[in-house]
Amino acid sequence: MTRYAYDSGAGTLVATWGTGRGDVAETIAEVPGAEHGVELAAALASLARFQWRTYTHPATAAGDPDIENGEAWRRAEERNRFAKVEAALRTPNLPDDDGCMLVFYSPIEESAHHVGRVLHAIGDAGLVDRVVNEVLTEQAAITAAELGDLAGRARQAVELTRPEISPVQVHAADSLLRANPLGTIDLFTELDPAAASVAAAHWLRAAATVAGEVTGLEPVDVVAEADDIEALQVETPTVVLERLGEGETPTQVVVDLIADAIAVSEGKVRDLDGIIDAAQEIEERDEDDDPDAWSDGYRICRLDPTRPAIDLLEDLLGAIRGCWLVFSEADSGTTFENAVRSEADADTSRLQ
Repeated sequence: MTRYAYDSGAGTLVATWGTGRGDVAETIAEVPGAEHGVELAAALASLARFQWRTYTHPATAAGDPDIENGEAWRRAEERNRFAKVEAALRTPNLPDDDGCMLVFYSPIEESAHHVGRVLHAIGDAGLVDRVVNEVLTEQAAITAAELGDLAGRARQAVELTRPEISPVQVHAADSLLRANPLGTIDLFTELDPAAASVAAAHWLRAAATVAGEVTGLEPVDVVAEADDIEALQVETPTVVLERLGEGETPTQVVVDLIADAIAVSEGKVRDLDGIIDAAQEIEERDEDDDPDAWSDGYRICRLDPTRPAIDLLEDLLGAIRGCWLVFSEADSGTTFENAVRSEADADTSRLQ
């Protein structure tokens, strides 16, 4: 999400955001005084963080938003606070003569009032207009990202994880993988990583099927075989292949894995049954087994909770490369890319 800083040398407020290949920066406005500049940067960063949380935590990923006071309802209410932000920036709540002040429960609305109070203390009407324009630009970027448009400032969404899949982004990722089944850097710099993971899961299944046909392996065993050729992340891609083989769609598998990781990042355990099963297996292990090896084999979730969608995409693309390694060693005389394209195109309905 956009971060803000005060450039003390130039006396300016600067916005920076990630693009998947590095950060870019834009000067927003001159701010009189380092104290005000630093405080304004901190207040804007806090507001941006809460606003982008509505992107990474959409209401639709938490149930029915019509159930009052439920988690989905609260998320939807918070997203609706975007409409309150401009007024809060221009006319913030201020302490009364007794030092009392109205404070909102909504993190977005209260953060906007905080920014407004900093602007009020500075007392520069032109600065207020420029900051309002900056915040509205950020909100427009979030709205665009929600619709699957990652152009301009919305590009920063490539570094975030959203447990809701954009069909537009899946289609774009599918096109990139059709052009190059082994993947390209554009999957990380142009697209939402969760949607790209959905397409990558589909192409991994095709790649594993093709590699399995020329080696006599079951598709679900291909990644483990590839690990003997070149070190790969085996567990997560194998789980994906297992679940796809059982009839789940790429979207179902990706959303579920990401939801587990997001829950862990918030200190929660979503897959309680899985944790219980793992604990029972550890208790039943042979006394001569290495306890460290056993504990390393069990994780609260399969993805890095700090970057789950990107972690998943890396694992899936690495597994596709592993399928290529297995296929190449078999020396079938056919082209891996063309064979995978044919297999992937045989059932595109799973990506709909």
